Amino acid sequence: MLSAILRLVINALILILTSYILPKGIGFDSFYAALITALVLSLMNLIIRPILIVLTLPINLLTLGLFTLVINAFLFWFASTIVKGFFVASFWSAFWAAIIFSLISAILNWVDYKINKNKGL
Repeated sequence: MLSAILRLVINALILILTSYILPKGIGFDSFYAALITALVLSLMNLIIRPILIVLTLPINLLTLGLFTLVINAFLFWFASTIVKGFFVASFWSAFWAAIIFSLISAILNWVDYKINKNKGL
């Protein structure tokens, strides 16, 4: 299992990769801004996201969970208002960036799981 600091650095690198995929949608002034953004997103996903999911449970059930994508985009967009040096052009940029970030993270988590499973950990 990866340590928390290594995971934070990897998330910052994923954010930078996402900014290259969506060059007009999101951007960073520096790697430090990406690192702080990864930390802020991690804290928001730990504290704010569960509260928002519970509060929006009826609409989330009605949309069969697709409203969670809107919550993720909102948190991504909200992080840009907190972190200096992190820019999001619009809500839709945040929406697509959140999806790309989630997909890349999921792939890397799957790879990490497969590697550790083969090691017998």
